[in-house]
Amino acid sequence: MKKLFSLIAIICFSQSILAQEELVYQKPPAEILKLADFERAPSLSMNSSRTKMLFQYRNTYKSLADLSEKEMRLAGLRINPATNISSTTTYINNLKYKDLYDLEAKQVEGLPVNAKISNISWSPDETKIAFTNTTDTGIELWYMDILTGKANRLTEANLNANMGNPFTWFKDNNSLLIRVLPKNKPAIIDSKEAIPTGPTVSISEKAQNRTYQDLLQNPTDEANFETLISSELHKIDLSGTQTLWKDKDMYSGELFSPDGNYIMINTIHKPFSYIVTLGRFPVKTTIYDLNGKVVSELNDRPLLEVLPKGFMATYTGKRSISWRSDHAATLYW
Repeated sequence: MKKLFSLIAIICFSQSILAQEELVYQKPPAEILKLADFERAPSLSMNSSRTKMLFQYRNTYKSLADLSEKEMRLAGLRINPATNISSTTTYINNLKYKDLYDLEAKQVEGLPVNAKISNISWSPDETKIAFTNTTDTGIELWYMDILTGKANRLTEANLNANMGNPFTWFKDNNSLLIRVLPKNKPAIIDSKEAIPTGPTVSISEKAQNRTYQDLLQNPTDEANFETLISSELHKIDLSGTQTLWKDKDMYSGELFSPDGNYIMINTIHKPFSYIVTLGRFPVKTTIYDLNGKVVSELNDRPLLEVLPKGFMATYTGKRSISWRSDHAATLYW
């Protein structure tokens, strides 16, 4: 019995010693590392005439720091609340460019240190490329001149990319419409510490519906969702001059007409839902001129919690609204 007790004591003592060891992640042997740690082939973006090329390089794997970042799941979105961009974004770490007949690609000069690039977009005349860079505190807007190959930063880390690409080129090729975090943005509410002001009430209705992930669940989620997707629209030119274009709202899409004289803007509004994602939340579609004056309040789609049965069924009213590419400023739906 004494021998058994002594053996148990030794095992427990050994385990306690092992528990005190400070282990760190180890790299595999060189032979294995060579197979796993490789550089991916770059992705390629070209202008419409196929004479200018942009090579986009990215890391093979996400870092531990990236995997450890906070994530909020609201109404179908997965958001990093510290940086205000989707937590699922795959970043580009380097850019190179070349003309069609150049032998080798050239390095873009002036890129941010430890670049985390996304949302790459050519200007309408394809002489410039705008992109975002994610820092530890937020999203910056940058652009590069495809002729000189030099990159320049345009904004502080205050863009809102929670609803996707946070900028759109104006037709003049010298200005962009950007989504900026509101000046008095409310703090995110910690759902674990928030005290509910009342019960969560849902009205049951017999209907055929899918099961969605990452739904809103309570008023705290609603408040955080509204905080995270709300933006101001600003106009900024390539010299960095920035002005307020539209006040705070829940902007979900901006699209210029082919002639560049009008812009269609979608905004989400309440009531929100606890059984469907933001794609079926109420959306208002408005047409503005370049000065931000309302031309047409084209559509106001209601909340779509219940749809008719059937695979091809849809809701009543305008849908898939967009500009005709073969006309200056004509809409279709």
